[in-house]
Amino acid sequence: MSPTVRAPRPPASNRHPVDEVLPVPQLFFFGLQHMLIMYAGCVAVPLVLGAVLKLDTHTIALIVNADLLVAGIATVIQSVGLTRFFGIRMPVVAGASFTFLTPMILIGSEYGLPTMYGSMIVAGVFGILIARPFSMVLRFFPSLVTGCVITIIGLSLIKVSADLIIGSDPAAADYASVRNILLAFAVVVIIVLVNRLFKGFARNVAVLFGLVIGAVIAWFMGLGDFSSVAGAGWFGLSPPLLFGAPEFRLVPIIAMCVAMLVVFSEMTACVLAIGDAVGKKVTDKDMARGLATDGLSAVLAGFMNSVPDSTFGQNVGLISLTKVKSRYVITVTGILLVIMGAIPKIGEIVASLPGPVIGGAGLVMFAMTAAVGIQMLQKVDFEDNQNLLIVAVALGVGMLPVVVPAVYQNFQRDAQFILGSAITATVLVALLLNLLFNHLMVRKDTPVPDTPGATDTPGATGTAGVAGTVAEIPATTDAPESPDAPESTKNTV
Repeated sequence: MSPTVRAPRPPASNRHPVDEVLPVPQLFFFGLQHMLIMYAGCVAVPLVLGAVLKLDTHTIALIVNADLLVAGIATVIQSVGLTRFFGIRMPVVAGASFTFLTPMILIGSEYGLPTMYGSMIVAGVFGILIARPFSMVLRFFPSLVTGCVITIIGLSLIKVSADLIIGSDPAAADYASVRNILLAFAVVVIIVLVNRLFKGFARNVAVLFGLVIGAVIAWFMGLGDFSSVAGAGWFGLSPPLLFGAPEFRLVPIIAMCVAMLVVFSEMTACVLAIGDAVGKKVTDKDMARGLATDGLSAVLAGFMNSVPDSTFGQNVGLISLTKVKSRYVITVTGILLVIMGAIPKIGEIVASLPGPVIGGAGLVMFAMTAAVGIQMLQKVDFEDNQNLLIVAVALGVGMLPVVVPAVYQNFQRDAQFILGSAITATVLVALLLNLLFNHLMVRKDTPVPDTPGATDTPGATGTAGVAGTVAEIPATTDAPESPDAPESTKNTV
C-alpha cells in the first residue's frame, strides 16, 4: 500500500490574509489594540451584574477575572480552532454579552447564583447542540425580531444604570445625591468629548477613557475605595463552582436558552460582517463552529463563575480600519485576556469603581444598544404589512415590567419570571407575531419581508460589542451586518 502523499503547504504569498502569521511585534501590538477596544465592554457586564445583585467587591472582582479568562479562552478557540466542532478560525473576538445581562439579573435575584449558573450551563449545552441546525430557523429571526429585542435590551438596562447612579435604597443618606449624579454626567461628557475630539483608536476606547477619568474624579471626591486592591494577589484563579453546585430550574433555563437564540442571531450578523471585512466566504460549517463556541463559552462560564461570551462587533470596525486580517492577531488578544484574568489585582481595581462611574458609562452603552436596535428597524419594510404593529406590540409588552415592575405580581411565580423579563417577553411576542403575519398568513403572491437576502440590517453587532465604539455608529460602509442581508456596512457597535 503506497503511503499517503500530502499536498505541499502553499507558500506564504498564496495564503489568505486571514491565515497570515505576522512578525511577533506586530502580532503583539495589534492583539493588544483589539484587547483594549473590547476591554471596557468585557468587564461592564460582570460589574453591572455584581452591583445589581449587591455582591461584595471581592466577589465582583472574582467574576471580572473569571470573565476575562473565559473570554480569552473563547477568543483563542475562535481564532485557532478546537477539533472540527469548535472555532470559526477567523479574527473573532469574544466578550461578555449584554443580551444575557437581564436574564442573569432576574435569575440571580429570584433564584440565586447557583440557579443562574445552572441555567447558563444548560443554555450553553443547548447552544452547542443547535449550532448546526440553527441556520434552518434563522429565517424566523429577521431584523424585525432582533431589532425589537436589541432595542428593548437597551431600554430595559437604562433603569439598571439609573440605580447604579442614584442608588437602589431610597432610605440611604446618599440616595439620588447631587454629587453622584454630577459624577455620572461627568463620565457621559468625557465619553462624548473623546468621541468628538479624537479619531481612530482613541475614539474606539472612549468608554474606557470615561471609566478611568471618572474613577480619578471619584477618588478626589472621596468616593473611590480601592483599599481592597493592596490585599489582592498578583496571580491566581477563582475555584470552579465558587457559589456551590449548580441548580437547574425549568423557567430560568428557558429564559437563558431564549437569550442564547438571540445571541446566535447577533453573532451570525457579526460573523458575516467579519467575512466581508477580511474578504473570506463564511460557510455553513464555519458558522456552526463559531456558534458552537459561543455555547461552549456559556458552559465554561457556568463552571468558572463567569458570564457567557459572544462576538464583539466593534472589533470588526478595527479590522476595516487597520486592514490587518490575520486571525493570529486575535489569538494574541485571547492570550492577553487569559493573562489579565489570572491577575486578581486587576479584578479588584475594576470592581472598586464607584457605582455612579459605572452607571454613567453604562447609560451611554445601554442607550447605544437601544439606538442600534432602532437602526436595525429602519431597514425593515413597513409598507402594506403588519410589521409596524408587530414592533409596537412587542415593545409595549416588553416595556411593561420595566415601567411597572409589579405589573405581574399576582401571577404565578414562573409566569412572573417569564412575563417580567423584558427581553423574554419581547422575543416571544415578536417571534410569534412575525411567524403569524409574515409566514403563516402571508399571501402566496407576496414576498415575506426581511427574509434572508431580502433586506439588510444596519448596526448588527451583538450587544456584546457596544462598549468600545460609541463614536463609530454612523459609519456603516464596510461589512455586512445581517444574517439575512449580505449588504456591506461597517459594523462597529
